[in-house]
Amino acid sequence: MSRLSLAIDAGFVPLPDEGTIAVWVPSADADLTALPQDRVFIIQPFKPDHDAWAARGYTVSPLPEGRFAHSIVFLPRAKDAIRARLADAAARTDGAVSVDGLKVEGVESVFRDLRKMCDVTSAFSKQHGKAFTISAGADLSEWAIDDPMQDGPDGFKTSVGVFSAGAVDKGSAALAAALPAKLPAKIMDMGSGWGWLSAQILKRDNVAHLDMVEADHAAHLCAAHNVTDERAHLHWADATRFKPEKALYDAVISNPPFHTSRTADPAIGRAFLVAGASVLHPGGQMWIVANRHLPYEGTLSELFADVKEIAGDASFKVLHARKPRRRR
Repeated sequence: MSRLSLAIDAGFVPLPDEGTIAVWVPSADADLTALPQDRVFIIQPFKPDHDAWAARGYTVSPLPEGRFAHSIVFLPRAKDAIRARLADAAARTDGAVSVDGLKVEGVESVFRDLRKMCDVTSAFSKQHGKAFTISAGADLSEWAIDDPMQDGPDGFKTSVGVFSAGAVDKGSAALAAALPAKLPAKIMDMGSGWGWLSAQILKRDNVAHLDMVEADHAAHLCAAHNVTDERAHLHWADATRFKPEKALYDAVISNPPFHTSRTADPAIGRAFLVAGASVLHPGGQMWIVANRHLPYEGTLSELFADVKEIAGDASFKVLHARKPRRRR
């Protein structure tokens, strides 16, 4: 059984007899079997996990809607994002707010901080984490963020918890610097984040159509504010499943992710490469940036006839791949 299920059974997470139970940002592999599914409202802004819960028949939305009888909050990694999520949950919930998190996600410090601010149950400790409940009516407004969209670098808007919110990612900057002055006409920015790289792509000659595909809903909303060029088309979607509506792409450009949590997982980046190659026409091209240690050259060589490193330093490498191999 999961820590949450055990905590419910042990009384550390007391569920109400009626009303909606909001579950804030559970990963696709979270165990919610102890909850009454017909009363659960899942808030999940990450599109792959959002779609996984929807496929199981849950009510799910990228944003909270209305009020809740009880909330269960799964902790994110970033401290500011943790506080903002808890403040939002407390403000929208008429009853108690329960918290579930791992020690490596900072749950112990969150527990200590909350005990200084409001009434909190003792913690249920299991499986390298804790679960506990904040009493109804807790005022966490000092942790609230009035406007989740905040000023970021170079006049762009970013948001708490999105990738590289405080500065332009160095890998994206290296990739942008390595792109040629003239690009193909139809392009996908695969994992476009809050839009900085897309804005640089649109400055190049010849670009007629750019699909910006991003799975993080908060980053997607920022990108909609940051990139208003009529050639840009924004999609909140799982980039590894996204397909163009009409013709295949002339080029895919990407700074692919390589983390699922705190651990590097090159399989995620490889999934981006495979998906990107699959949406290119036979003469298509791909430009990517990756951390120096990530072994993407082998995957690219399986997918493309011509692969070269065109820029890089001790930390990053920019790879250019041409001529997708026909998949049998």
